[in-house]
Amino acid sequence: MKQTDNKKIELSLILPCYNEEVNLQKGVLDKVKNFSDTADYIKEVIIVDDGSTDSTPEIIKSYLKKFSILKYKRIKHQGKAAAVSTGILSANYSYTAFADIDMATPIDELDKLVEYLAQDYQIVIGSRNSERKGAPLIRKLMAKGFILIRNLILELGKIKDTQCGFKAFKTDSARKILNKMQVFNPQKPRVIKGPSVTAGYDLEFLYIARKLGYKIKEVPVEWKHVETRNVKFIKDSLESLKDILTIKLYTLKGYYK
Repeated sequence: MKQTDNKKIELSLILPCYNEEVNLQKGVLDKVKNFSDTADYIKEVIIVDDGSTDSTPEIIKSYLKKFSILKYKRIKHQGKAAAVSTGILSANYSYTAFADIDMATPIDELDKLVEYLAQDYQIVIGSRNSERKGAPLIRKLMAKGFILIRNLILELGKIKDTQCGFKAFKTDSARKILNKMQVFNPQKPRVIKGPSVTAGYDLEFLYIARKLGYKIKEVPVEWKHVETRNVKFIKDSLESLKDILTIKLYTLKGYYK
């Protein structure tokens, strides 16, 4: 991307995490730091720790002195949705992005999203190719089933991949969406035990964005499967189905008007 394209972009990068000591020990924060040193538009990196119980906090804190724009925020365990919302509400710049800390999508792919933020899209989402390279067969099958159910129940237009953990938006637009969220209302945190990576958060976020008439751009990005203990296929799928049905119920009740 040309330098002239991103002059007006000042962005807060959010990295939600929960018990990520393995990925942190692999040097993901070194990758983020090296990229942010050259990407002038990244003004702060906010790690939102969703109540980790392993050595995640200690590893992150060891980076604070050598990574000048890194900020660390720890919250009570409420799931990934709450961590992302906390990051959006804590951002100090006009644009915000979040990325999964496992770097399944390489951080330098952020240039592709920022290019469209500079073209005045309110929401820009990364999109994985349909093959889901490296993912187990069961995950591929469940992804296809999820897409079918999602399309039958919710109206999301031409959006193909709602679940890629790589998204960017205008901060004020994202905050307006958060104010209208019902299932994942930031003011009403969930009671969570263990990891929670439900698809419902992204769906409700994008569903409301469409209702508000926001310009949404879906951008193909590189993605590779990274094994993680935080994704529980059966548990997350059932939780996601419940959330989809709840969003539909709230729509019928007129909560999103």
